Amino acid sequence: MQKNAYIQHQGKVIETSDKFKYVMAIALDSSTSFKEGVIRCITSREGNVEISGYIDRSELYRVSVGTSFDHIRMNSRLIIKNEDKVTNKLNSWNGMSLDFIGLEDPDLFYDEDEKLLHLYFTMPFLDRSRKHALIHLGHAVGKSLESLEMTAPVLLAKPKTFEGAKELSVAPVNSKGFRYNLVESSKKETDFTYSTVRVAIAEDLNGPWKFGETVFHPKEHSISWIGGHASPGPLLPRSFIDIGPNKLVGIINGREANGRVGTHIKYGMFSVGLFIYDYENGKIDWVSPQPLIRDTEAVTITFASQFIETKSGEGILYAHVDDSFVRAYTLYAEGIKQFLPILK
Repeated sequence: MQKNAYIQHQGKVIETSDKFKYVMAIALDSSTSFKEGVIRCITSREGNVEISGYIDRSELYRVSVGTSFDHIRMNSRLIIKNEDKVTNKLNSWNGMSLDFIGLEDPDLFYDEDEKLLHLYFTMPFLDRSRKHALIHLGHAVGKSLESLEMTAPVLLAKPKTFEGAKELSVAPVNSKGFRYNLVESSKKETDFTYSTVRVAIAEDLNGPWKFGETVFHPKEHSISWIGGHASPGPLLPRSFIDIGPNKLVGIINGREANGRVGTHIKYGMFSVGLFIYDYENGKIDWVSPQPLIRDTEAVTITFASQFIETKSGEGILYAHVDDSFVRAYTLYAEGIKQFLPILK
């Protein structure tokens, strides 16, 4: 008998308000047993999320879990010491005059050894023509959300090619003593610019990191659901699914190939799939030929950001739908194993 891989929960995990119509990209802090965290709130939106060129301006707000992981409360704006100092410096970075549109896409990682909380986030800067964007992977660190202090970005975008970094997946330390983390980057080709998955070599969680190899480029694979854009999501803990030494199953977000509507680029559907990551060598061994989750209400986007193991063989995955609201899904390890090539 086939087992369910997941169940979609009803409703939204956090209600929007008059202040914020759209919220997305939730990240929870493991040091608080995932009871506290942050979320991205859209302060203004220009354009349509289905068409390239739209601009979201954002702020990060603190959240706390209520009676269950299905009920999350929004609290105050996240205060990060030195935020203005760092962002103002980057606004004129490399001699450019740029427009910073706010912190995006948070990821939280608690270092058990050092007892420090690391917050990573996207730092997008538009050039004044709005034809290009420099996207840095920002960083702040502290003992808790109350004491975060912003540092220099762990990865700076490349000003000539505009290849940047966002959507971090923190990998375990390998046998050589460093991490082959994963980030979403980009690669401009003759037809379109593709979102790619790239290694970020991290000897220190505080940075600076180095760009490594591109380990998944949608154009180089014949997988239709992830034919245009790829972005790494949460790596699932070994206690949830164990596929052997030095490898983890992960969530990957993929978008169908771009299309054109007149002079505009129209994005395809974004869905949630699976991949197998060799974190010892920084290699992606496998990407699922079909998506795992496509929200029943999604018009164009289902994008996963956080996984919490709740009990043996079960966990909660959070994803945002159409860059508008956050949904929870229960994942079942036994059902997911049916999709994996080495565990069928």
